Amino acid sequence: MDRREFLSAAALAPFAGAAPDWAALDRALKGRLVRPGDASYATAKRVFNVAFDTATPRAVAYCATPADVAACVGFARRNGLVVHPRSGGHSYAGWSTGSGLVVDVSQLKAVKLAGGLATVGSGAKLIDVYSTLAKSGVSIPAGSCPTVGVAGLTLGGGIGVVARRHGLTIDVLKAVSLVTADGKLITASAGSHPELFWALRGGGGGNFGIATSFTYQTHPVQDVTVFTMRWPWSQAFAVVKKWQKWAPGAPDALWSNLHLSQDPGRSVSVTGLYLGSRSRCEALLKGFPPSTRTVRSMSYLQAMYFMAGCSTLEACHTGPRDRFSASSHFAYTEMSDATIKALIAQVGRAGRHTVLIDALGGAVGRVAPGATAFPHRKALFSLQYYAHFDGASAWVRSARDAMTPRLGRHAYVNYPDMALKDYKAQYYGANAARLAAVKKVYDPAGFFRHPQGV
Repeated sequence: MDRREFLSAAALAPFAGAAPDWAALDRALKGRLVRPGDASYATAKRVFNVAFDTATPRAVAYCATPADVAACVGFARRNGLVVHPRSGGHSYAGWSTGSGLVVDVSQLKAVKLAGGLATVGSGAKLIDVYSTLAKSGVSIPAGSCPTVGVAGLTLGGGIGVVARRHGLTIDVLKAVSLVTADGKLITASAGSHPELFWALRGGGGGNFGIATSFTYQTHPVQDVTVFTMRWPWSQAFAVVKKWQKWAPGAPDALWSNLHLSQDPGRSVSVTGLYLGSRSRCEALLKGFPPSTRTVRSMSYLQAMYFMAGCSTLEACHTGPRDRFSASSHFAYTEMSDATIKALIAQVGRAGRHTVLIDALGGAVGRVAPGATAFPHRKALFSLQYYAHFDGASAWVRSARDAMTPRLGRHAYVNYPDMALKDYKAQYYGANAARLAAVKKVYDPAGFFRHPQGV
């Protein structure tokens, strides 16, 4: 971004007390501004969760350059507007939209590789990052949702399918370029704005600025093995008990998750990925109750498609939206028999819902809880309560409340839950105070805000 572009953004200030001059913002953008009444408004304001279709932002700005982001921040600040940063639009709490100005960075999606480092635009969809990097035989550790934007994924930590070998997404993050509350584009790294860089690694999106790009250390990839095991509901207790002893302490090359589902029928499954041969993977799966089992070797990119639940890049982009509610826990110790039974009972209730349990340990746990803003390094696994359609919110609330006395008060900032009253402690633990201190330095007036800010 050059000086001329920033001066153009600064020239947008309206007369005191005047209504926002949307036409001036539109002229300043290289991208596109969509306003209520425009033919594309209904589509432009959509996010992934259908539950937030009722939101009516004042405008949606499709930013084509970092200067566009700066222009939006300056315009919103001078006009007293709330900004809603949007990358993939997957915020569980709907913070990718609202009544203010949606700053959409989906056009900032370039993926560039040089010297083992990938610089990725903040609006890139995860599956596109995987696909582009795979052409060069490399990747980054990240999640499985194909259309999630890299910004939200990264800023909250980035639990993913090779995390036990390569760490969280933030563990390979080398730099973040972002527009701060004063409208400046800065780059945070270990050597520049180090406290901000610390906060951006796990402090959650929408707190410190609007990211425009991320730079990651990549790792080489090769063919891998994926597997799925399924059991009847009657085996749920035995499978959970076995899995929680096995998964967090398995070789780092093996990652897995366990699903307990009532959607619509009851089912128990374990799916995973092994960074090695099929024969070695099959040996590691011994000891589980007899199951319907599939074990296959495939390319790394095919495995990312498999984990995303799609078979091609096009299919990964065309999945349906959903109406859902969700929450989370982290388990720092193995669940007792009584806790396992209680969890199974919650899943067995009427409705359409799933508890998704992701193995941690390995490289994730070898980083100190205070080394980044993500504090849950010593957890054995994460649990996500996910429900959709009628009764979703009630089931999530009831299930999590029932399990909290057994699992403790720990939650993942990337699965925000508006019902958490002590959210700072649950998301950030001992890191909450340091995050608040960083916020005071980089956004003292609280320009970037949402209901669960740091």
